[in-house]
Amino acid sequence: QDCGHAETARVISSYGRAVAHIRQPELGDVAVPPEHRKFQGYYRISRHYRWALGQVFRTFRYRAAIVVEDDLEVAPDFFEYFQAVLPLLRKDPSLWCASAWNDNGKEALVDAGRAELLYRTDFFPGLGWLLLEELWDELEPKWPAAFWDDWMRQPEQRRGRSCVRPEVSRTMTFGRKGVSHGQFFDQYLKFIKLNDRFVPFTKMDLSYLKKDEYERFFLRQVYSAPEVKLEELQKEAGKDPGPVRLQYRGRDSFKALAKALGLMDDLKSGVP
Repeated sequence: QDCGHAETARVISSYGRAVAHIRQPELGDVAVPPEHRKFQGYYRISRHYRWALGQVFRTFRYRAAIVVEDDLEVAPDFFEYFQAVLPLLRKDPSLWCASAWNDNGKEALVDAGRAELLYRTDFFPGLGWLLLEELWDELEPKWPAAFWDDWMRQPEQRRGRSCVRPEVSRTMTFGRKGVSHGQFFDQYLKFIKLNDRFVPFTKMDLSYLKKDEYERFFLRQVYSAPEVKLEELQKEAGKDPGPVRLQYRGRDSFKALAKALGLMDDLKSGVP
């Protein structure tokens, strides 16, 4: 627990021995450059992550951890999903995390009937994610003073690795009020569809997510879909043309397409 909030502490202790209640020892402000004074919250969050993950992996000696913010609601198969992808993460060095979140998981943009679909992504989604102790060994010595999630997306940390993420999100956020002051919340986050049915992932064969197999399948799927222009797609609105491909060439054309389709048009470290 960060922040020393008495009501939060009461709720945590009401669970008795079902949870270990540990408290952040440093609650004061962090020394920040004068021009970052308004970002104090981001520095405190980064400090807390470093301390909390240090506790989980160093003091409690866990081998893996799921990071969940306090303003997330989780799906009925949230733990089932992570239980199933954990062995994959252990075996495949080209994966560095698994996330419960689809950045483009708005109701109108996902296939809710295919809740079992999982993907590899080069973007670090966060918002309910699983990491191994080995990754913490790598990140802890260089953990940043602030903006930890943007830092995670830099090539130096990602090192060409991917993350597993679902078609239909296994988390949704109800936290409009927060350090980022609702940035993205009204536009995207509040429309994310939370999966509402249990998928028995641990009984499924997820070997298609291994790098070589996945890339073969993914590239075939993408390039066998006919390329269309945005105007053609918009003209056909309401009809189902089946899978089609919209090709973007560079940052600006990606942003224009994303905006027109209601997708997240964010790029971090060059990864859309």
